[in-house]
Amino acid sequence: VGELDEEMVFESRVGETFVLGASSWRIEEITHDRVLVTPAPGEPGKMPFWKGDRAGRPLELGLAIGRLMHDLLRLPPAAAIDRLTREHDLDAPAAENLLQYLRDQMAAAGAVPDATTIVVERLRDELGDWRVCVLSPRGGRVHAPWAMAVAAKVREETGADVEILWGDDGLVVRFPDVDQPPDPRLLLPEPDEVQSLVVRQLGATALFAAKFRENAARSLLLPRRRPGLRAPLWQQRKRAADLLAVASRYGSFPVLLETYRECLRDFFDMPALIATLGDVGSRKVRIVTVDSETPSPFAASLLFSYVASFIYDGDAPLAERRAQALAVDQSQLRELLGEADLRELLDAESMDAIERQLQRLDPHYRVKSADGVHDMLLSLGDLTEAEVRERSQTPDVAASVSALVAARRVLAVHIAGDPRLVAVEDAARFRDALGVRLPAGVPEALLRAVRDPMGDLARRYARTHGPFTAPDFASRYGLDSAAAEAVLTRLTADGALVEGEFRPGGTRREWTDPGVLRMLRRRSLAKLRHEVEPVDQPVLGRFTTTWQGIVKRRGGADALLDAIEQLQGAPLPASILETEILPARIDVYDPADLDAVAAAGEVVWAGVEPLGERDGRVALYLADHLPRLLPPAEAPLKRGPTKDGDTGVSRAPLQRGLDLSGREAAILDCLRARGASFFGPLHEAVGGGYPAQTVDALWNLVWQGLITNDTFHALRAFTRARVARRKVKGPRPDGTSFRSRRLVPPSAEGRWVVVALQAATVKSATTKWAAALTEQLLARHGVLTREAVTAEAVAGGFGIVYPALKGLEETGRIRRGYFVAGLGATQFAMPGALDLLRSLRDAPDEAEIAVLAATDPANPYGATLKWPTRRSTPNARGSTSSPRALIPSPSKDARSAPTTVDAVDTARSPTRSVGATVILVNGALAAYLARGDRQLVTCLPDAEPDRSKVGRAVGHPMSPFLLEAGFVAGALGFQATFGRS
Repeated sequence: VGELDEEMVFESRVGETFVLGASSWRIEEITHDRVLVTPAPGEPGKMPFWKGDRAGRPLELGLAIGRLMHDLLRLPPAAAIDRLTREHDLDAPAAENLLQYLRDQMAAAGAVPDATTIVVERLRDELGDWRVCVLSPRGGRVHAPWAMAVAAKVREETGADVEILWGDDGLVVRFPDVDQPPDPRLLLPEPDEVQSLVVRQLGATALFAAKFRENAARSLLLPRRRPGLRAPLWQQRKRAADLLAVASRYGSFPVLLETYRECLRDFFDMPALIATLGDVGSRKVRIVTVDSETPSPFAASLLFSYVASFIYDGDAPLAERRAQALAVDQSQLRELLGEADLRELLDAESMDAIERQLQRLDPHYRVKSADGVHDMLLSLGDLTEAEVRERSQTPDVAASVSALVAARRVLAVHIAGDPRLVAVEDAARFRDALGVRLPAGVPEALLRAVRDPMGDLARRYARTHGPFTAPDFASRYGLDSAAAEAVLTRLTADGALVEGEFRPGGTRREWTDPGVLRMLRRRSLAKLRHEVEPVDQPVLGRFTTTWQGIVKRRGGADALLDAIEQLQGAPLPASILETEILPARIDVYDPADLDAVAAAGEVVWAGVEPLGERDGRVALYLADHLPRLLPPAEAPLKRGPTKDGDTGVSRAPLQRGLDLSGREAAILDCLRARGASFFGPLHEAVGGGYPAQTVDALWNLVWQGLITNDTFHALRAFTRARVARRKVKGPRPDGTSFRSRRLVPPSAEGRWVVVALQAATVKSATTKWAAALTEQLLARHGVLTREAVTAEAVAGGFGIVYPALKGLEETGRIRRGYFVAGLGATQFAMPGALDLLRSLRDAPDEAEIAVLAATDPANPYGATLKWPTRRSTPNARGSTSSPRALIPSPSKDARSAPTTVDAVDTARSPTRSVGATVILVNGALAAYLARGDRQLVTCLPDAEPDRSKVGRAVGHPMSPFLLEAGFVAGALGFQATFGRS
C-alpha cells in the first residue's frame, strides 16, 4: 500500500495503527524488509512519516511532572482534585483516577518518582530472570543514553549482555537468572565516565545505523544505479550497512563523526544525564530501592512496553556484533562536541603528587619491611633494585631483597636489557608477554598460561602511573611503539583505559586508567577550591588599582582615551581631575592631550553637581558613547518665567524637576535654537548686562546637567580661586565705552552647547540605558557589588542595573557569585576580572604602593569597602589592623610624646572628601591624609610590637616613602613640610 520511513518502523510495534493517505492500517507483522498491515477503517492512528527517534519529553517537562506528583501526594484529596480540575483541565473522574494511581504506586513501592527521587524496582519475570525498572520522569532524551551507559557498564563489570528498554518514564534492564538481585550501583555510572560509555555503545545501535544512512546519503556516498528512480529504503539500509562496515575501520571518517555528533547533541540530552548522575552522587537526588514480587503500577506500565524488537541487528551473535563496534577518534569527537580539553582543567602539581603516591615515592607510602617490598612488586610490577631502594624505608634494602629472592618470593630477571625484580606470582605473565627467561624453581602452579599477559602489564602500568604516552609504555618493556599503541588502543576500546590529552603542556595522545583519571579530577578540583573561595577585602583594593591601570601606568593619547572610557559617567571632582585622578593613570600626564581629544570631538564632559562655589563633580564621556550612557529624558523640567513672561516645559537629560531662572531659561532656549555658541553672542542674546550674571547662569545650567562646554579651559578656570572683580568704568564723554580686548571671562571660554545636542538628540529607552550603564559599571569596576553601585549614586540605585546583570549572567557574559568576603552576596564579575582578582590573592614579591585621591574610583575604601573601624577584625591570615593617628597629647608640655588613638575617635576620621589622599599598600589602606591637614592617619597592625608611639611611626613600612616624599619624623610623628593646593 505504500512505503514507510525506516525511523517510523523502528519505533512501531505490532498492533499499532497508522494513517497512510485517507485510510488507517493496523500492523500485523514486521519483517526485515516489509511491514504487513490490515485495514483498520475509522480507527485513529499516528502519521507514518514523522521525524525524530522518539525524542521523548523534555527534561523541563519531566521535572515539572515530578514536582506535580510530589505536590499531589502531599495535598488533601479534595485540594488535589481541585488543583487537577482547575489548573490542568481534568474532569472530576479523571482527577480521581490519577490520584488513585499515585496512591497505588505509593502503597506498592513506598515511593513515587519525582524531581528529587528515583525509584529502582527489582523483580523476577516468568522465566526467573531479573528485571530492574528505573522509574524516573526525566524523559526519553535522558533515559536513552542512560540505558546505553548501563548496558556498557554491566558488560564491562560482569561480562553479561543485558537487554534494555527505555521510555519517557524510565528504563528496564533484564539480567540473566542469578541468585542475588542486581546491584543498583550498576545502574548509576559515574558522571565523568557516562559519555565515554555512551560513545562506545552508540555505534551498535539502530539509531546510529539510521543516522549514518541519512548522513551517507546526504554526503552522496550511496550512489544510485539509476538516478531517475528512488531506491527503496531497505535497499539503502543494506548499502549503508556495507559502507558502515568499511568506514568503521577509520575512526576519523567525517560521516562517522557527524553521526556521533548528531546523536549525542541532537537526540540525547547528555548534559541533563550528567547532571542527574552528579545529583545522585551529591545526594540531591535520592535513590529508593524496592524488591517486589509483582510490579508496582508505574513499573507495570513500563514493563508493558517491553518488546524485544531488533530489526536492524541481523542474526550475528552478540560477540561478533561487539567486535564490529566503531573505533572513534576521541580527540576529533571532542572537538566536534565542543568539549573542554582536559589539559586545561587538570592541575600539573596534583598530577605529580598522585603519581608519586601511586609509585610509592611519597614518604608516607614507602614500604617498611621485606613483606612490604613483596607487596609493592605485586602492585607496581617490575622494579630495579635502585627503584626499590627509592620506595623503601627499610634500613637494609639489599638484605631484604636477597632474602626474598632466596625464599623464591621474588625473581631476579632481565627485562628490556635491565635487571629487574618481579614477584613470583607474575612469573608466567612476564614470560608470556615479553619472553622473559625465568630462573629454575618456580612452582608449576604459577607457570600456567595467562589469558592476556600484555594487556595485564598495560593495565597495571596505567593503574600505577599518571597519564602516559605509547612510547613511555614501550620503553619500559622494550616494545615497538606501534605494538604498544595497538595494545593500548585495544584496551581503550574495551573500556579498560581512557585515551585523550591530559598532561598540561603535552602534545601527544595519552592513556590513563579511569580510576586514576577520577583521582586527578578530584584532586585538581580540591586544589582549585581555594581559588574559588572569596578573597579578603584588601585583595579587592589591589585588584581595583590593577584593573584601572594605577599600578602600571601607560602614556600617550591612547592611554588617555582608555582611561576616560573606563571612567565614563563616574562623578569626578573637577578640581582634582587633572591633578590627581588622570595623572594616577597616565604616565607623564599633559593637559594638552586632553585639550587635543576634546578639540577633535572625541571627549565630552558634563556637570553632575556643584561642590561649593568653585568646584563641582563632572562626568567624562567618549562622544560616541554619550547617547547610550545619558539617562533617558522622561520627566518634564519645570522652568521659571522668561523675560517676556512666557513659560514652557523642556526635558533635562541628567537631572529633572529643576526650577530655572529667567536668564537660565533664556540661555537654554538660545542654545537650543542656535546650537553651539560663544559667550559674547550668547550674552547679548539673553539681554546683556553684567557678564558675571551670564557666567553664573551658565554654570548653574552646567551643574544641572543641561549644558556643557566643548573645551576644558572653562572648567579649569572655574575651579581656580576667584579673582577680585575689576571696577566697572562708566561711559566715555563721547558716548562710547572702552571695550577690553578680553571681554570673555576665562570660565566662559569656548562654545557652550546643550548636552542633549551632544547626544545627537537620541532618547535612550530606560532599558537600553540601564543595559549600557551596567556594561559601563562592569568595565570600570570589573567586580561589581551593590556597595559600588550605591557609592556612585546611580539614578535608580542597584535596582535599575540588577535586571541587566541577571540577563548578562544568563547569557554567560558575566558570572555571579561570592567573590569578596565581607560584602553583600550580590556580586557580579567579568570572567577576565574574576581571574585577575583570584590571581592577586597572594602578596607580590615587591610591595605595590598606590597614592590616590580619596574620591578616586580606584579607591574602594569608603565606597565598596568600609574604612577600617575602631574594632579590629581578624583577616584571613589571622592578623588585625585598625587606623591610628599621631596627634599631640592633651598635656601642654611640647616634649610629651604624641598619643596614638583610633582614627574614629578623632575629628580626622577618613572620608571621601575632595583633596584627601589615601595610600594603599598591596591593596590595604596604609595611610590617610585629609586636605590641609598635617597629621597622617595610619593603619598599623595590632600585632606590631608595643613600642613608643613615635617609634611605631618611624618603624612603619611606610616611613621610608613618607620621608622621601618630604615628611619629617619628629616627636609628633610625621609632619608635612609642604603646602597643599
